[in-house]
Amino acid sequence: MAKEKLDLLQGTLDVMVLRTLEALGPRHGYGIARRIEQVSGNQVLLNQGTIYASLVRLQFYSITKQGGKQLAKDARYWERLAGVMGRVLALRAEGGDQ
Repeated sequence: MAKEKLDLLQGTLDVMVLRTLEALGPRHGYGIARRIEQVSGNQVLLNQGTIYASLVRLQFYSITKQGGKQLAKDARYWERLAGVMGRVLALRAEGGDQ
């Protein structure tokens, strides 16, 4: 079965953009989008409108001290959420067929 493109949950793209800027330093929107696509194994495909909407929301193209703080906060949130989702998805019906 072919893998389908992943639809991003609200807020995830901003975290991806911030982490990319933190890792690589200042980049143009095109470079940020291509790096996110590369790291995701092309499961996240971004068009210009999508990446630039995120950059406008964030209002910068390089990581600032405030951006670093926001990234740390957002990353902790998504790590917690991913952990919870993993535990919920691993649930098996008690006493039911497995």
